[in-house]
Amino acid sequence: MTAARVSIRSGDFDLAAEVAALREGDLGVGAVVSFVGTVRDRHASAGTVAADKPGAITALELEHYPGMTERAIEAMIDEAERRFDIRAARVVHRVGPLAPGDQIVLVAVTSAHRGEAFQACEFLMDYLKTQAPFWKKETTAEGARWVDARVADDAALARWGIQAGNAAE
Repeated sequence: MTAARVSIRSGDFDLAAEVAALREGDLGVGAVVSFVGTVRDRHASAGTVAADKPGAITALELEHYPGMTERAIEAMIDEAERRFDIRAARVVHRVGPLAPGDQIVLVAVTSAHRGEAFQACEFLMDYLKTQAPFWKKETTAEGARWVDARVADDAALARWGIQAGNAAE
């Protein structure tokens, strides 16, 4: 039985089990590439706190529109299959309350060769960051705030020829 391509859930996921289900029965798989995103305790990358957003993140809550979110991610996987020679893809995304260190997203891709798998995985992650209908709320000692779209995420998607325009300049 083939694993579902998209899973939105509140509970955690097991990377090994997800990859095994994705590969199951496909002896043409020569490469598996996966990305697991985790909740950081800071706003900016590299562990620093952004000057305009003080305080460490103590919780993150994700909301989505059931049905609409899954359809949007299915369309992203369809696009990845058009662009890259992949055999299968799976996206698992968590919703609800999460803590720093929790797994939040898995993108896994199989192909005959590693290059296509790496590209498709990165494409899907860039696409997810800007186009999937999720809303994030961070909680810090200063209170809770909704997370705005980032210019860097729009730029990452633009390199694939897709204009997002979600972030305010």
